[in-house]
Amino acid sequence: MKSIQSIRRGERLTILILVIFFIGMGILVFKVVRESSFYMSHSDDVTLGKVYDRNDQVLFDPDASTENYDANYFLDVGNVIGDNSGQMANTLVSENIEKLQNYSLIFGATQHGKTAIYATLDHEANQKVYNAFGNKNGTAIAYNYLTGEILVCVSKPSVNILDNYSNISELPDGSLICKAFYETTPGSTQKIATTAAALETFGYDGLMSKSYTCNGIYTTKYNQQIKCHDLSGHGTENILQGFENSCNPFFAQLVQDMPLDNIIQTYTRMGIAVNDDKMQKIKFDGLSSFSASTKLTDTSDFDTMWSCMGQSEALASPLQMMLWESAIANATGKTTMPYLIDHTTNVTGSTNYSAKTSYGDTIFSAEVAGEIKQIMRQNGQDRYSDIGYPVGVKSGTAQVQNGASENSLLVGFNDDSSLPIAFCVVIEDRVSGEVSTSNIVSTMLSALDHK
Repeated sequence: MKSIQSIRRGERLTILILVIFFIGMGILVFKVVRESSFYMSHSDDVTLGKVYDRNDQVLFDPDASTENYDANYFLDVGNVIGDNSGQMANTLVSENIEKLQNYSLIFGATQHGKTAIYATLDHEANQKVYNAFGNKNGTAIAYNYLTGEILVCVSKPSVNILDNYSNISELPDGSLICKAFYETTPGSTQKIATTAAALETFGYDGLMSKSYTCNGIYTTKYNQQIKCHDLSGHGTENILQGFENSCNPFFAQLVQDMPLDNIIQTYTRMGIAVNDDKMQKIKFDGLSSFSASTKLTDTSDFDTMWSCMGQSEALASPLQMMLWESAIANATGKTTMPYLIDHTTNVTGSTNYSAKTSYGDTIFSAEVAGEIKQIMRQNGQDRYSDIGYPVGVKSGTAQVQNGASENSLLVGFNDDSSLPIAFCVVIEDRVSGEVSTSNIVSTMLSALDHK
């Protein structure tokens, strides 16, 4: 009897050992399949494929040199597409290096594989926008607000990867990052969000019926002064005039008339981290972009008013400012999520990933989106006809470096279903008479217009 029990105990022990063995093998196989590409990416035996733009122009070539490419061929995409040098993070190549490996579990390392990433970028248009900046620094980003395809992404100063970082210690600040993904002071472009809050608070007719007087300076109830860029004043204005004039006293009084909670609710839905809220990064294709933040405490106080006009504590990334425009241009109140990778191929050249259009949360109602669109289109018609396209826009002047310099911004959209482009342009340290944001937007839309 005891021997039978011993045998049964032995059987159970054997089964248990086998179960543990097979579970262990399963975990091992899973880890090999999942992590092999990571380890192979650090192997000298694995070659990398190329990155192409939407028209099959090369954006990254692991064997690139001045012998097979013009000296400045990659300059416009140096800090957004990047390379495999390890010198930059948050670039398309650095964050997707495994997708470029000519390696698979079945075929192993393939010397002449067909692994590739096909990006949504239009290299020719991107180069034209980069050149349009002239000697100015800044950033420009544009995408199809119907699909989410990023078509233009420029950041200056940039880095020429063909120089092999021989002069890395001499590169200007900001050369190794794509500024479109990092926070900046939004200036008066923030008045779009404040206008949205006002529409949700008062309704369209209620907001249209409001008027405020600008004498050049508005004094708050705490005896703080909000100055207009036109110290002679704009007189009595409605929302259309206040928006077009980008009038600070108008918006200061508008903010003062709104409940603080209403502004916070609108800002929060737009993805702006208010006060102690945690910022949520915008992630796509392995890349990360900063999201907006600000501080709002008292609608009668200078700092809160100024934050609602894009100064004080207000920050936002150009990419996020562009995304907000999609919710307006589409008149849906929903952002179209961005993507930079259209599709990828494996070592045999077969497509193993294709992007799909997706949407973010509703940031304001479709009704409000349509009403803001109407206000922005009016501004485009009245003030920016020189762009040459039916745009809806809002400009901004952002004081940076404690007021030592000013950045010029323009955000908006092209209201044309055959060229559905939303954009954000930032020119750093701009002074009157130099290239303007509207010049760059005009160049951008013309370069993307393939009618």
